[in-house]
Amino acid sequence: MTRLSPKAALRRSAGALAAAGLLAAGSLAVGAPARAADPVFTLGGPAVTAVHPYPESGAPRKSSLGLTVSNPAQGEDGYEGEVTYTLDLSGVAGIADVTVAEDTGGDCEITGDTAVCRDHGVHAGLSSIADFDVAAAEGSEEGATGTIAVTGSADGVTFTPLSTEVTIGGPDLVMKRLPFDRATEPGDVQPAPITFTNKGTTAADGVLLTLMYTRGLEIPERYANCEYTDGEGLQEGFAWSTALCSVEGSYEPGATYTLAVPLSVGTTERAYHDTFVYRIEEDSASRRTARRAGAAFTRGTGPELALKKVTASARSVDLDPWDNQQEADFRTENTADFVATGGKEKGSAGETVTAEVGFRNDGPAWIGYIRSGESVATVDFTVPEGAEVTGKPDSCQGVTATGTYREKQLGAPRYVCDTSMTVRDGAETGYPFDLKINEVVPDATGAVTVRNTWLADPELPFDPAPANNTAQLVLNAEDPSEDTGGTSDGTTGTGGSTGGDTSGSTSGTSGTAGTSSTSGSTGGTGSAAGGTDGPLASTGSVALQAGGAAAVALAAGGVLYVTTRRRAERG
Repeated sequence: MTRLSPKAALRRSAGALAAAGLLAAGSLAVGAPARAADPVFTLGGPAVTAVHPYPESGAPRKSSLGLTVSNPAQGEDGYEGEVTYTLDLSGVAGIADVTVAEDTGGDCEITGDTAVCRDHGVHAGLSSIADFDVAAAEGSEEGATGTIAVTGSADGVTFTPLSTEVTIGGPDLVMKRLPFDRATEPGDVQPAPITFTNKGTTAADGVLLTLMYTRGLEIPERYANCEYTDGEGLQEGFAWSTALCSVEGSYEPGATYTLAVPLSVGTTERAYHDTFVYRIEEDSASRRTARRAGAAFTRGTGPELALKKVTASARSVDLDPWDNQQEADFRTENTADFVATGGKEKGSAGETVTAEVGFRNDGPAWIGYIRSGESVATVDFTVPEGAEVTGKPDSCQGVTATGTYREKQLGAPRYVCDTSMTVRDGAETGYPFDLKINEVVPDATGAVTVRNTWLADPELPFDPAPANNTAQLVLNAEDPSEDTGGTSDGTTGTGGSTGGDTSGSTSGTSGTAGTSSTSGSTGGTGSAAGGTDGPLASTGSVALQAGGAAAVALAAGGVLYVTTRRRAERG
């Protein structure tokens, strides 16, 4: 196995999982793993695809069928070889017509009852195979079902097969957008009269209401037919809370339903940039399992959340899973005090010491840029005079003294470390560096600054106290009692290592930082024991992570967007 080319990797990456990371149109269907010595790749897609009945006039409406493949290889290694995917369409003959979607990106061709897609390589992780359009065949009847069988083949690889069912007609639950006031202040509470319409052709047997909200929001009600989690077990330091509410009943086509009593969405003292997601779909055990994504939920003890019918209208055929969900972004007038942290270390010539630099968020707000995936801040560290970095965190990149690109990563005079896209209130984030003391210089001092990711505009827009954004790392201090934490006057200290580059000011442009895994959590990021030389890595953040098949199923919400960025120089 060899690494895929950047072009192939970009096209083959699982855009649905990375960009949305949230809620799916249906449960995931995967085959049982094969028992073979060859690598096993798993084909994936929706268990059921509902399509609109054939219309009395005009062209039939299309539904989307997206197919994926999962390669369990770790890291950036992938399979390099010719791959063929085959779809047996005979099971839907006379029921549905299948065509290749215009923007599929796959090399696919349909001949008779067979579709064949060819590709080169399978990227590690989850990748898209191709997208197809599915429409009801002329003469098909509502309620008719058929099956599409998908297989794969490649030298030295075993594929698990996939069967996906196509059905004509069904419920289509469409969520109404609520008129929230998006500009808020801590303590604000707004009603959320969740309302939806079944625009499909059949009734929904029970509904599942999913509510997701970031750390600065809260829903004070705890309904008996809802279960709740703060999501901390899914990804350390991440900021989502989730409520899953199952409401029994038959929800008729053409009818609109709303909450009998609106729930409340409150803005807490932690609020800054926050998002509220509300989704409705037909209830099922498999959907509830997918939404839990392995997290522990606690059932509410209050009254039951109830729905009531408010209108009835003529049936329509709008079986579209993308309109089940709405989202609201809130911007709250609030602040967060980021405080740089340094320290003191002592060592003899030739000795290597581990020093940790970083920052903490003294709040009151949490800071998260989950829409863009951009880093919240950058920690800018100048190496003290007489010392050399021999190990660094993976999320920190060595640059020259003026902040420009540097190929050799160890021994740099300066390092920039981008945080993740979320930093919780109260979080302490540290970056450990291994420093070899080549020469004992009394009071050798390096500046530690937490700043904006763009050095041309270094101030943090949410931080009202910039004076403590700079601290010092001191080696072999003559006065051990001297404070090195976030200074009250914002000074940066003195000294700085040349590290083979031109020594000078720390006011240059920051280099590109690698992917951060801090997520605002307590403790260090990456390892200080094995920094690697080489080019700067592109920065990417995944908005939400979940494990296994449930992660693939969380795909249609569109709440979170991932930005893959390459910043060779920023200024």
